[in-house]
Amino acid sequence: MDIDSASSVVLQALTQATSQDTAVLKPAEEQLRQWETQPGFYSVLLNIFNNHMLDVNVRWLAVLYFKNGIDRYWRRVAPHALSEEEKTSLRAGLITNFNEPVNQIATQIAVLIAKVARLDCPRQWPELIPVLLESVKGQDGLQQHRALLTFYHVTKTLASKRLAQDKRLFQDLASGIYSFACSLWSHHTDCFLQQIYARDEPTALSSLERTLLSLKVLRKLTVHGFQEPQQNMEVMVSIDGFNVVNYQTSNTIPFSKNVDAPNGIKRLKLCLGSKSQDFYSTLLDFLEYHPCAFIPLIQRSLEFAVSYVFTPAGEGVAFERFIVQCMNLIKMIVKNEAYKPAKNVEDSKPESLEAHKIKTAFFTHPTLTEIGRRLVSHYFLLTEEELTMWEEDPESFAVEETGGDSWKYSLRPCTEVLFLDIFHNYSQTLTPVLLEMVENLQGPTNVEDPVQLLMKDAVYNAVGLAAYELFDSVDFDQWFKNQLLGELQVSHHRYKLIRRRVIWLIGQWISVKFKSVLRPLLYEVILSLMQDPDLVVRKIPFRTEQFLPYLESIFGLLFHLLQQVTECDTKMQVLHVISCVIERVNIQIRPYVGCLVQYLPLLWKQSEEHNMLRCAILTTLIHLVQGLGAESKNLYPFLLPVIQLSTDVSQPPHVYLLEDGLELWLVTLENSPAVTPELLRIFQNMSALLELSSENLRTCFQIVNAYIYLSASEFLQNYGESLCQSFSDLLKDITNEGQVQVLKVVEIALKVSPILGSHMFQPLLPAVFRGIVDGERYPVVMSTYLGIMGRILLQNSSFFSSLLSKMASECRQEMDQLLGSVIEMWVDRMDNITQPERRKLSALALVSLLPSDNSVIQDKFCGIISICIEALHDVMSEDPETGTSKDCMLMSHFEEPKLSDDEEPPTEQDKRKKLLALEDPVHSVSLQHFVYEKLKAQQGLMGDQGFGVLMETVDTVLVRQLQEFLQNL
Repeated sequence: MDIDSASSVVLQALTQATSQDTAVLKPAEEQLRQWETQPGFYSVLLNIFNNHMLDVNVRWLAVLYFKNGIDRYWRRVAPHALSEEEKTSLRAGLITNFNEPVNQIATQIAVLIAKVARLDCPRQWPELIPVLLESVKGQDGLQQHRALLTFYHVTKTLASKRLAQDKRLFQDLASGIYSFACSLWSHHTDCFLQQIYARDEPTALSSLERTLLSLKVLRKLTVHGFQEPQQNMEVMVSIDGFNVVNYQTSNTIPFSKNVDAPNGIKRLKLCLGSKSQDFYSTLLDFLEYHPCAFIPLIQRSLEFAVSYVFTPAGEGVAFERFIVQCMNLIKMIVKNEAYKPAKNVEDSKPESLEAHKIKTAFFTHPTLTEIGRRLVSHYFLLTEEELTMWEEDPESFAVEETGGDSWKYSLRPCTEVLFLDIFHNYSQTLTPVLLEMVENLQGPTNVEDPVQLLMKDAVYNAVGLAAYELFDSVDFDQWFKNQLLGELQVSHHRYKLIRRRVIWLIGQWISVKFKSVLRPLLYEVILSLMQDPDLVVRKIPFRTEQFLPYLESIFGLLFHLLQQVTECDTKMQVLHVISCVIERVNIQIRPYVGCLVQYLPLLWKQSEEHNMLRCAILTTLIHLVQGLGAESKNLYPFLLPVIQLSTDVSQPPHVYLLEDGLELWLVTLENSPAVTPELLRIFQNMSALLELSSENLRTCFQIVNAYIYLSASEFLQNYGESLCQSFSDLLKDITNEGQVQVLKVVEIALKVSPILGSHMFQPLLPAVFRGIVDGERYPVVMSTYLGIMGRILLQNSSFFSSLLSKMASECRQEMDQLLGSVIEMWVDRMDNITQPERRKLSALALVSLLPSDNSVIQDKFCGIISICIEALHDVMSEDPETGTSKDCMLMSHFEEPKLSDDEEPPTEQDKRKKLLALEDPVHSVSLQHFVYEKLKAQQGLMGDQGFGVLMETVDTVLVRQLQEFLQNL
């Protein structure tokens, strides 16, 4: 692509691609996509986004196309990779000018340069860092900021590389530029402090932005640039200095509240908050990656964090995000395993003892008491905003963000996690404090006293969180009967705060300490709460033992609540409770699900734009199908299209729905009474799923097995060929464990349908045969090979003969010679087979070669007998009724199992497996009788004298054991 002539056409296409008219937009995007692989295209894009006279949207789009091109075409091994000449030119052009006037474009260019640096710096781009450092020193404010911005993104990207060689390169870089980075940060910090004290807000804001960027650079260098930072004095001085400077800058926050310049000061205040966050982010990262190096900083860090979070010094000063980071720092110090001595103190590392000593000296009884009281009485209190949300949007209030890593960023979950960690580590000190707070709140609380209501809610929250720690200190059963039960029955509108908290509290304690006899009483209360007019109180998590008398009422109320709520998150939570109920009561749910079955299709349709809600629906359907069993066939008009969509990798929602969709597909098959054309048709999705080779592969194999058990004939005739091709592709590049999973499917197909299974999976069997002959070295794989070959030899002997003939021709050996090698390897690797079923199958298969006048089989007779005796030892046991030995693997009839209350009833697939076992030679043929009949037939073929000579090839010990097994026949 000639740059000069191409610039105008590319510029035109980019302009059209920013259009709101799809008729103009789509062709332009397609044209740009075609140019992506053309030489010179990215040079044109560079010229366009560096031209400040052009439209901002066009330049923005040019940057994005360039950035995407780095991911696709910059690597030398990539298809349509950029030439080295063009890349050299592009690298030079990217760092020519740091004068981009638009902040958003400047950020994208900085990220773009960092992406190239990740691949090329320092080897192909050694000049990048020197150019950045020189530009950062410049006097021009814009150039200095843009270079610093780029410097940060480059440093951040290089620090994120995790290969050992890349880490060493970054450490070399850090040691070379650390002093400069320190001086840069110090310079900008001094400038900012001078300007803020002079109340020069606009200039201070500009300096603060540079201070933040230089601090972020220093953070990456400090945390990731040194293997043992405690050995570098400059690093330790810098990290210790963060607390001092942070204290100085934090003291400017009150000043920012009193200046009458709302817009500028608001922005300055936000930047000050960001600065404090970055200081603490640096300390947190340093503590996480270098706990031993952090030990000298423990005392100062705790003093600073505790003073701002748990004393009046921080009131009205600290930002919420800043408080969260202070709490996280305290939590990490308290919880850090490197700061705890070993159980045997003499085995402790000196650093651990030193850190423990510092912590013990700091966390005195008064300090811990104050922290515990303030966490509960200040941070646990519901805020005005939360109470307002409860009234105006109860669904949003009820969906609490407490999962995952929310404690790292949000104040309430952060507070609760800190409380748990401190209580766990200092329970002896804090338990009396919390019990005293509980004691002070006993009895009914005045509904006209909002402060007392909020305090009781906070204290009960603490008792619920610390349930496991308080196990020996609280008689919860008595507390439930004497106090909590009465509070649940207070119907006043303002008391909903306590009703909600008490039912949550019981939910926390029910698995810790709650007598079974009290549960019916609890369920009576739950029934009344489910009719509570307040939505938040009605959203109650509970456990479902001794639940059946209340099932109909509570399930009906849950369904009514599901219909009433409108928020997706709330519907998900209600569906979760419904799923739990169905899972616990199983088939007992059948009389009560009619309304839910009718409502779910409507909810599925309404949730088209909400994939997480659809995941919750899929989970509910999984438990519903398990509860309905064979009756789930009535759901197929809704169920099967849902499975079809969820497991179709060509549909965008599959990214969210696939895992649950596969699980639903599996349980549907397991509970299906018979195959249907529609159920069979869904399997068209499977080929693409097997190509993914994802973590869902095991479930895919289970689905294939379920189809085989359900209707092997129809399934294999429709999909056997394509399935065999998919398996062939998988086996080319798969782990040993994955190989076993594939071959187990083949083994099940042979077990269910020996003739059709052999035919359908014929292309895979030569590899199995070769694996046996070559002596596959992985025992589990070899065991599976022998299981497959045993099935073929025993149940499809004509196919075995044709396979043996084919392999002999391929190996250029005589069939008998090859058969001898197979038998010899089988005998040698019998110990690889650990499953009793496969061991018996091997014996049945090998002894089925008798009677035979084949000299090779007679030559291997001793080995065949030895395998039979091994298997007889495995399967023969004494019958207590007759006192004689019998084959314990024999099954004569199918009995419905008697289930206890905790056991789930068998699925339709379980029943199919039982019926199949009745026809399986492993379970229908006595090994003892089979060996006896085969030996008698061999004796008849050879005559007594010839058979006697043959038996003389068997070890006398084995002959004696064989006679003992066969003596009563």
